[in-house]
Amino acid sequence: MPSLKDLKNRISSVKSTQKITKAMQMVAAAKLRRAQEAAQAARPYAERMDRVLASLGAAYEGRADAPTLLGGTGKDQTHLLIVATGERGLAGGFNSSIARMARDHAVKLLAQGKTVKIMTVGRKGNDVLKRTHGSNIIDFVTFREVKQVGFSHAAQIGEKVLTMFNAGEFDVATLFFSRFQSVISQIPTAQQIIPAKFEAAEADDAASVPYEYEPSEEAILDALLPRSVSVQIFRALLENGASFYGAQMSAMDNATRNAGEMIGKLQLSYNRQRQAQITKELIEIISGAEAL
Repeated sequence: MPSLKDLKNRISSVKSTQKITKAMQMVAAAKLRRAQEAAQAARPYAERMDRVLASLGAAYEGRADAPTLLGGTGKDQTHLLIVATGERGLAGGFNSSIARMARDHAVKLLAQGKTVKIMTVGRKGNDVLKRTHGSNIIDFVTFREVKQVGFSHAAQIGEKVLTMFNAGEFDVATLFFSRFQSVISQIPTAQQIIPAKFEAAEADDAASVPYEYEPSEEAILDALLPRSVSVQIFRALLENGASFYGAQMSAMDNATRNAGEMIGKLQLSYNRQRQAQITKELIEIISGAEAL
C-alpha cells in the first residue's frame, strides 16, 4: 500500500496533468473555430469546380482523346497513395484512423499484384506507415514549421504529383484525409484525384441550363484539371486542420474528466489511510495510558 506521501505526490502530479489537458483543450477550441471557418469556406469553390469539370468531362466519357488527367493512362498497375495526417499527436484516433485506411488500401492493392507508392503529408502518418510500408514511401512532406498552411503549400504537393504523373511513375492517385463533420465526428476519406472522379452533384435548376464556353472546352479542361489536383489537396489540408483540432479538443476534454475522476479516487484513498493512521495512533496513546 502506498504511503501518505506517495499518495499526496500522485495527487499533485495528476492535478498538474489536469491543468495541462485543460489548457490544451482551450487552445484547441480557440484554433478550431478558425480552422472550421477555413474548411467550410473552401468547400463551395472545390464543389463548384467539381461540377464544372464533371460537366465538361461528361463529353469525353469513353473517348480515347480524353485528357489523361481525366481519362487516365489506360492502365491500373501503379497506385500513388497521398496520405495527409497531422504533425502532432494527442488527438485521439485522428491520425491513426487515416493511416489505417491508407494501410488497408495498400494491403488490398498489393494482394492484387499492384505496385504501391506512398507520399506522406504530415509527420504522424509517416511515423505510422513506415513501420509496415516503409519501403513503399517515396516522399515525405511536413509543415511542422509552418504557422498557417496556404494554397501555395498545397500547390507544391500538386506540382510534385503532376510531375510524377507526367513522367509515367503512376497510373492512379488517391488522396487520404479526414473530412470534418463536427467536434466529435471526423470521417476518414479516400478520394481519387487522378484520373479525376467527381461526386454526383445534386440536381438543381441550373443543371439543365446550357453553357457556351470561351475559350474551348478543351482549353478549359487543360487549365482546370491540373489546378483541380492542387485544390483538392488544399481542401484536404484544411479539412484535416479542422478535424485535428476537433479531435484534440474532444480528447483533451476526456483526459481532463478522467484526471478529475482519478484525483477523486486518490483523494478518497488518502483520506481513508490518513484516518486509519490517526485512529491507530490514538489507540496506541490510549493503550499506553492504560498501561501506566
